[in-house]
Amino acid sequence: MKAVVVREFGDIENASLGDMPKPEPKASEVLLQIKATAVNFVDLVMMGGTYQFKPQLPFVPGKLPAGVVASVGAGVTAFKPGDHAIAMAEQGGFAEFVAMPENQCIKLPPSLPFEEAAAMSLIYDTAYFALRDRARIKPGESVLVLGATGGVGLAAVQLAKAFGATVLAGVSSQSKTDIVRAAGADHVIDLAAPDLKESLRAQVFDKVGKQGVDIVIDMLGGDYFDAAVRALAWCGRLVVIGFASGRIPSIKANYFLVKNIEVSGMQISDYRKRKPADMQACFKEIFELHGAGKLKALETKVYPIAQFAQAMKDIRDRKQRGRVVLSQGG
Repeated sequence: MKAVVVREFGDIENASLGDMPKPEPKASEVLLQIKATAVNFVDLVMMGGTYQFKPQLPFVPGKLPAGVVASVGAGVTAFKPGDHAIAMAEQGGFAEFVAMPENQCIKLPPSLPFEEAAAMSLIYDTAYFALRDRARIKPGESVLVLGATGGVGLAAVQLAKAFGATVLAGVSSQSKTDIVRAAGADHVIDLAAPDLKESLRAQVFDKVGKQGVDIVIDMLGGDYFDAAVRALAWCGRLVVIGFASGRIPSIKANYFLVKNIEVSGMQISDYRKRKPADMQACFKEIFELHGAGKLKALETKVYPIAQFAQAMKDIRDRKQRGRVVLSQGG
């Protein structure tokens, strides 16, 4: 089968379109004919060999592909050929086929286009567990999303709004305020304002009052984390998802005590592996919210898989607003 193959860790140029053996479904596995797979920054990290785990070379990058069930292994009862599904694959999505255990596959509504389903995967489930599980969001609370113009950020804005929260979107460029407003943000926080340590808290207090914000979803780390902690309400919860700013922050434990705050981490891959039933419930609710019009498709640019290198460069160089998807057609 045709696939994007990485034979040596490094930059995008180390990958090429080549041939890999077509997988066959073992017992309890589903073989998915892939139609679309999103390109994510984490794919570049994995290709570079600096991800939290190193795949065995050669490997095919691409997480959570969407497609049509081609065949099933012995004992599979929840899927049949022709069903539409997303595979909770950590790699292998930039190819024609992938085989995954039955409990690692999610049924798609037949009316949901493959490109749209692929664009939703990885970002909406990440934001969902950050808000639902780690932050324990409740209607009426306030949520500050740092890095709100990225994929996970925009998903978090939409989901927090759908869950009944007041949403503050942190942006570093005022030229992107239209994106977060369209996603449902009630307020915009300027992360480029001078003296961030003071200005972020002042902006939050101005929008929600001096009690501070109930929840912070942080994809940035660094100085943004330091400033956001000071804007948390009593018993506030901050969820760390990433460190896009480049610095892994630290915090003195006495601050937890003084403000009764919580800081937790959220790494989505472990939910797929350890709590597959929770992942099924996550996507069920996401698809229901989408069907009800409470979640809007993010701006998406679709490339044929032959143009994978350009698609990945667009992600690396931050040239695309919204999502980038590789399509196998159909």
